[in-house]
Amino acid sequence: MRKIENFIAGEYVAAASGRRFDKRSPLDNRVIASIAEAGRAEVDAAVGAARGALAGDWGRLSTEQRVELLYGVANEITRRFDDFVEAEMADTGQPAHVMKQVFIPRGAANFKVFADVVKNVASESFQTATPDGRGALNYALRVPKGVIGVICPWNAPFMLMTWKVGPALACGNAVVVKPSEESPQTAALLGEVMNAVGIPKGVYNVVQGFGPDSAGEFVTQHPGVDAITFTGETRTGAAIMKAASEGMRDVSFELGGKNAGIVFADCDFEAAVEGIFRSAFLNSGQVCLGTERVYVERPIFERFVQALKVKAESVRFGRPDDHDANYGPLISQEHRQKVLSYYRKALEEGATLVTGGGVPEMPGELAEGAWVQPTIWTGLPESAAVVREEIFGPCCHIRPFDAEDEVVQLANATDYGLSTTLWTNDLARAHRLAARVEVGITWINSWFLRDLRTAFGGAKQSGIGREGGVHSLEFYTETRNVCVKL
Repeated sequence: MRKIENFIAGEYVAAASGRRFDKRSPLDNRVIASIAEAGRAEVDAAVGAARGALAGDWGRLSTEQRVELLYGVANEITRRFDDFVEAEMADTGQPAHVMKQVFIPRGAANFKVFADVVKNVASESFQTATPDGRGALNYALRVPKGVIGVICPWNAPFMLMTWKVGPALACGNAVVVKPSEESPQTAALLGEVMNAVGIPKGVYNVVQGFGPDSAGEFVTQHPGVDAITFTGETRTGAAIMKAASEGMRDVSFELGGKNAGIVFADCDFEAAVEGIFRSAFLNSGQVCLGTERVYVERPIFERFVQALKVKAESVRFGRPDDHDANYGPLISQEHRQKVLSYYRKALEEGATLVTGGGVPEMPGELAEGAWVQPTIWTGLPESAAVVREEIFGPCCHIRPFDAEDEVVQLANATDYGLSTTLWTNDLARAHRLAARVEVGITWINSWFLRDLRTAFGGAKQSGIGREGGVHSLEFYTETRNVCVKL
């Protein structure tokens, strides 16, 4: 069994209180690691180390020197690729191909992409006329914000953590990372990478623990933390926002979603079925951008439901390293109970169960894991709980529609506004709907296709702010104007 400690000022340290908690495998509920729970003392030490790094060697580096170090971080992650894959699989239970093809490569890429952004994006300047005719020159400087509190989720832990740490460090900040208690390992492992490539001590710190009355709350309330970035559920984001209001600290949030998929009759049918299958069931449905509401134009509704049913019933459950398996468990027993409660609620509200709705039969010790079946419903009104509330599991409700205006209204009838995926071969229609659906990102004839230079974030209760490319610079730096009288 592994022992995972906090990482502070370049060293792995236990909690002064001696408090630890267990990390259980989602595969079979075995205890696989003992985690040191950070208290106020450890968070104070981490913030102090971060502030010391800003005042010391890290704060004196040029942009070019930071870029070189961050390229080194990406290369070292790639060199230790298998270690990160193993750690992420142990925490999440998801298949090896997902880790190897998406989550770990994207985690490494986040350091290179944002190093390039910082190096190549120019700041603004203006020549200004003055009454004496000599003029003035105004130019902008981007300076680090300071210490960034990074609160991470458990569904794609390494990729989403580095999505924030990469640009934060590229801009010259120091970070205090609080990973989810369900996925502590890759954040801790990254500390070894930071030391190996020579990132100054205190630039990257990790405090392990929970939210309320634990490391998460202590980080968000700490007056030495200058800004907070968070990915997770909307309710937690609201609590963090209240904490950040003390001291008027900036926040960047990617929060919950109840995302719609829209399928028109003129779509490439097989591509649309595959796309909706991925968006509803990838990572066992534990994707903020996932699709839990599907609207299908009536002429192809029945055919689409049956085709998606066949795809959902074709998944093969098993361990991440099982080459015959392609589907993993939910993150924990607690989350499984939440998802199963919605499965029951759907039937209570009158849903027609197309497939799934329960727990698959698993052999041996896997029977103790957090497994659930991919599930499809039809027949519910829009007022039903499983249509309105984020479930964050492998499930979707499918409803027919008849007109473009109707489906836009249905898609927008939610408190959330994170993403949508739209399937049609009518290019004019695609552009019309992309402008009308109230979300941060619309995918047309695709899903989860990301260019890291583009703006990313949610509308309504799905988030605040935008990250990605130059938009990350706007959050992780303060822009100062310098006016020179000529």
